[in-house]
Amino acid sequence: MDARQQELAARIAGRRGAVRGPFRVWLHSPEMCERAESLGAFARFDCSLPKHLRELSLLMAARNWDAQYSWNAHVHQAIEAGIPESAVKAIAEKREAVFDEEADQAFYQFCREVLEHHFVTDETFALALARFGSKGLVDTIGALGNFTMLGMCLNTFQVDLQADKEPPFPDIRGYQRTTAGAGDATEEA
Repeated sequence: MDARQQELAARIAGRRGAVRGPFRVWLHSPEMCERAESLGAFARFDCSLPKHLRELSLLMAARNWDAQYSWNAHVHQAIEAGIPESAVKAIAEKREAVFDEEADQAFYQFCREVLEHHFVTDETFALALARFGSKGLVDTIGALGNFTMLGMCLNTFQVDLQADKEPPFPDIRGYQRTTAGAGDATEEA
């Protein structure tokens, strides 16, 4: 690494404990790395969302992009932060998750519509806006965007899947789909 990469690696390790996962890729472009790390730190640690919803947005984006590394790195943190294990399992299996708290359900529905449909219904938007305000919704979109970029990076560069962890998704092994989804022309493995 050159001096700039070493400086960034030291900063990342100081904040996150080590340079791993996507940062090992992003360090190839120090400018990109610095900006991605800054946005990621905001989304994970500093945005207006409570911790359990930050973790939920990460899991939802990870599953949307089949990003096993992100999922495995955060699934226990999400559960410890208060996301019910039944909801985590439903998301992993691409089933609808149900939450006891109305605010959590509104957040989940908002994120789900953004990720799956790329649009949000007026009803879902109004409910989420009433619960989280405009700042909360902007922070949610920033978090989903960051975690989407993270998933794309991890899968494109085939970042280590943490061999000591179970594959989290029933339809993904390695970096390929094992079962064909609706309209999907991939082969069964």
